[in-house]
Amino acid sequence: MKEFIFFVQGSAKEPYKVTFQKTGGNLSAYCTCPAGNNGQYCKHRFNIIGGFTDGIVSGNEHGVKEVTSWLVDTDVEAALNDVMDAEEQYEIAKHKLSVAKKQLAKAFRD
Repeated sequence: MKEFIFFVQGSAKEPYKVTFQKTGGNLSAYCTCPAGNNGQYCKHRFNIIGGFTDGIVSGNEHGVKEVTSWLVDTDVEAALNDVMDAEEQYEIAKHKLSVAKKQLAKAFRD
């Protein structure tokens, strides 16, 4: 098993512990933030797996590149791609809604 631990400064006084583990084709990630502790979406894990080093206070930012390389051909990679696709569709829908609201407001003025 490969493991990398980062400490990330979040909103709490003490940094959160973000742990990545690679065992065979399985990638696991844990975070001590409230969301991570509850098994929910956690921006600290997401940011690191996305290659971002912002907030890392443990001095091992160089490890982010290695951890991101662990992503290839995992279920996490597939799920991450689904999230990114959904975010793109969300932005498109937000834009369409904004345009439609402007058209409705204009229609009310005519």
